[in-house]
Amino acid sequence: MIRFLYSCALTLMQPLVRRKLRRRAVQEPVYGEAVEERFGRYTAPAETASDLVWVHAVSLGETRAAAVLVTQLRLLLPGMRLLLTHGTATGRVQGRSLLQEGDVQVWQPWDTPAAVARFLTHFRPRLGLLMETEVWPNLVAGCTAAGVPLCLVNARLSDKSLRQAQQLAWLSRPAYRGLRAVWAQSEADAQRLRSLGAKVAGVMGNFKFDATPDATQLAQGKAMRQHSARPVLVFASSREGEEAMLIEKFRQKVPLAPVEYAQAAPETIANTVQWLIVPRHPQRFAEVARLFEDAGLRVSRRSTWVDGVPAEADIWLGDTLGEMPLYFGLADAALLGGSFAPLGGQNLIEAAACGCPVVMGPHTFNFVGAAQLAEEAGAALRALDLADAVDQAVGLVHSPGRLAQAHTAALALCTPHRGAARRTAEAVVALR
Repeated sequence: MIRFLYSCALTLMQPLVRRKLRRRAVQEPVYGEAVEERFGRYTAPAETASDLVWVHAVSLGETRAAAVLVTQLRLLLPGMRLLLTHGTATGRVQGRSLLQEGDVQVWQPWDTPAAVARFLTHFRPRLGLLMETEVWPNLVAGCTAAGVPLCLVNARLSDKSLRQAQQLAWLSRPAYRGLRAVWAQSEADAQRLRSLGAKVAGVMGNFKFDATPDATQLAQGKAMRQHSARPVLVFASSREGEEAMLIEKFRQKVPLAPVEYAQAAPETIANTVQWLIVPRHPQRFAEVARLFEDAGLRVSRRSTWVDGVPAEADIWLGDTLGEMPLYFGLADAALLGGSFAPLGGQNLIEAAACGCPVVMGPHTFNFVGAAQLAEEAGAALRALDLADAVDQAVGLVHSPGRLAQAHTAALALCTPHRGAARRTAEAVVALR
């Protein structure tokens, strides 16, 4: 009965979903692509053989993590055909790089019984793998009814998400119980998932440790670094409200740092280093540029750089997608976006793999394990708030010895934690 009411509500919401997609498509045209796929209607012929391995990666981070799993699955299942689904434009764009001949990419079906049934009937996947957190009640129920084994891989569940799921236990518990198997990132994640009734089959680690930065982009970033006489600090994957916090810190106009690198006091936080801001969401690029310009700062956007040479400006704005290795290669250290507002933080493992140490705020509940490992290894510093993070980060990049140690620690962070994708792929194949 409860799921019936939930399904009715989602069915009634479909006109609102369509309107939201039209609005999002104004700034991100990909949201306007193949909208009917979201409701289980497809232009390509229906599949006649159930040989597709379905991987759902909702957004950019999950899609990058899925890449290493897909690579391992292809090694273990030669000739495998991939069915790749997403919920966001950034995920869909990134996912295109994972496709081979015979693969299929579509939008995730809206979680109504009708859309889910059309999706499963059309594609007939042999099994489904949901990345990290994406558990939807009707999707799970539909797979159970259709006999499609549905698993949650690289699974994580924060304390906050657990509390939310417990508040909606009448929906969440049947959904988690309906999964065929769950492979968690950590034992703490596993315990939280078990408390919701999930069948945890093992703790495998985090796929993100297996990812390798694009070497070409990393080299390009390091070459660009030579164009700044000052240390470069990147605010990586900044979220709404966090750039305003940084501007407020700039406005203090207080000499920032220790005597050893700021003997005369006129320097302020804004000009002690070269700032590179990379917003998390592309629809905010123009908004963030205006925010800094309205604060009286000169902004140069990466998309306008001639021959890859950054223009002279107070703020470099990373307004391109898929170039985080370049940005981390360009920077001496990073502030971790999403960790200064209560948003749970972003993936710091990618920064570490690029040798870029991180200063993170108090809110890293989406990446508790990785944040703890990075801090213990010396690849990350913990700050009380953004103002404290700026002080720590600027101090770090002006201390060559400390910076070199943090850089070495960052590069070494991933090595002992690799192998999660391979272990999970082997478990998936054995499950069949």
